[in-house]
Parts: sequence; structure tokens; C-alpha cells
Amino acid sequence: MIRPSRIGAAAALERLDGWSAVDGRDAIRKTYTFKDFNLAFAWMTRIARVADSLDHHPEWSNIYNRVDVVLATHDAAGVTALDVNLAQRMDDAATSLKEEQS
Repeated sequence: MIRPSRIGAAAALERLDGWSAVDGRDAIRKTYTFKDFNLAFAWMTRIARVADSLDHHPEWSNIYNRVDVVLATHDAAGVTALDVNLAQRMDDAATSLKEEQS
């Protein structure tokens, strides 16, 4: 698989809403908050499948209803289009999951 070239956090953030740069490294971050632990874990399960299909895995942690995510392409030493793609899919899945629950 050919990996995408580094575009940098600034370029990625121009294409994403609610994401921010990580201090001290070329990476982006976002915190997702859900109604409860079950929804947070359901979202993580959906994203795990997406990430695996892309062969691109997030740095993330979960505490109750919150999931903190950091994205960077390690073999490119920074943010690539792959990170933008995964970020957009994360945002879409979060919106979809919240809509399903309302």
C-alpha cells in the first residue's frame, strides 16, 4: 500500500471542524463526548473497523462517555490525507450515532 505524503496539521485543520493541532508535534486532536459509556464504546467499535480497513489506527483513550483522539501518520512523521479521511469518518460516525439515539 502506498502511504500518502505529509500535508501537516495546518492544512488538515482547514478541512476539518472541531479539530485542533497538538502542541509539540505534527498531529491533530479532538474530544468526542457521548451520552454514556455504551455510546462511546459503540462509536469506538465502528471506528475500529474503519481504521482497520484503512490500515490506519488512531491514538485514543476512553473515559466513561468521552473519547480523546490524536491522529498522525507515524511513517510519514506527521499529518497526511489519511488522517483527514479518518477524522472525517470519525465525525460522520459520531453524528450518525447521536442521530440514531435521538
